[in-house]
Amino acid sequence: MKSVRSAIAVFLCLAAGHAEAQIKDDDTPLGNHLQKLEKQLGDLDAQRKTQVQRIDSAKLAIIRRDLMARGLPALKEGEELVIHPGHILVYDQKHKQAKWVAHIATPDLITGNLARIDSFLPDPLVKGGTAVTTDYWYSGYDRGHLVPSADMRWNQDALAATYLYSNISPQKPELNRESWAELEDWLRRYVNFSKQRVFVVTGPVLRDGLPIMEKPNRQNDVSIPELFYKVIVDLDSDSPKGIAFLQSNGKNEYPTISYAVPIDSVEKITGIDFFASLDDKLENVIEAMREPKEWYAEGDPFFGEAEPLKAPLPKGMFNTVQAKYHIGKTATICGTVVSTRKTVKAQAIYLNFDRMHPYQDFYATIWSYNGPNFSYDPETYLVNRRVCVTGKLTMYDDIPRISINNEKEITFYDEVVKKP
Repeated sequence: MKSVRSAIAVFLCLAAGHAEAQIKDDDTPLGNHLQKLEKQLGDLDAQRKTQVQRIDSAKLAIIRRDLMARGLPALKEGEELVIHPGHILVYDQKHKQAKWVAHIATPDLITGNLARIDSFLPDPLVKGGTAVTTDYWYSGYDRGHLVPSADMRWNQDALAATYLYSNISPQKPELNRESWAELEDWLRRYVNFSKQRVFVVTGPVLRDGLPIMEKPNRQNDVSIPELFYKVIVDLDSDSPKGIAFLQSNGKNEYPTISYAVPIDSVEKITGIDFFASLDDKLENVIEAMREPKEWYAEGDPFFGEAEPLKAPLPKGMFNTVQAKYHIGKTATICGTVVSTRKTVKAQAIYLNFDRMHPYQDFYATIWSYNGPNFSYDPETYLVNRRVCVTGKLTMYDDIPRISINNEKEITFYDEVVKKP
């Protein structure tokens, strides 16, 4: 029986080989037609690739043109532009990192799917040279991108340029991997859902006296910034607008919008005149703005979120970010009820504070059996109101919460702070 199976196997292999040879050597009209179609498909693929490259080149040329026309800060004496496929920068030799980097985040980032490169290289276009790998390796600091690589994953050349050390600054891991990444995602969400491109200038806040990364084998003295900024304007929409963000080089535990500031304030601490080519009137209006709510487009899952109340709060109250520090204790937590939801399965009403479900940092629960203890319908009455809830804090699915028994455990923040 074994010999029969072996014979069958040999026969099948020979038959398969013979069939493959027939396909390759098929010179029948039908076979020739198939080969012709396959060649045409290959030619079309090559043409498409060439056309995509031409389109990308045109897009990048438009980005550089528009940056030069409207998106760059004013140059100071001795400063020189370093121009890359998708971004432009000014390098600071004293601090061995960019003073600022400008780019345009376009809707192309939505479909860009090129893989990360993670091959960091010195920038050959920077006179005097840039920092190098040994300056950062085992320093305790991340190589923080100023122009995010994710913004350029639609073009290989533009992506590769984001990994040059002229686009890198030393960032603590808790900044680079957490709040800075959240800020970059916040901006990409706006571009994604609005389908608008935005002008962005990013950089470290540089000054005399900053510490350096003191590695024994370093080749350069790279300064360690205390703050980073990102300045953003939308000039293409019907109502141009601007906003900026400042984050410390460390742990920033509040949501992104808590670090929003007017562009004017970043100009004051950096001495940089952003968007200097704009009409003076428009520039003044845009650079005085600071309203995160204007940067949420329809479909954004974070639409409707509110900033946590600024600490310290009066009378021993705490905001939603501070709630996690009082688990197991009875405390009063205050914030904006941005949404509510009633679940049949849990037989409860959930009050989501400051952020929409499931992104909230804190929520309150009113179980159905406590419904008669309210003179109003909390599911509708409390929406968009700033309230304080008092009770014992527990943790569920890593989110702090308080169970509310009656309306006496809920007070209205604006009324509380008005009291003498």
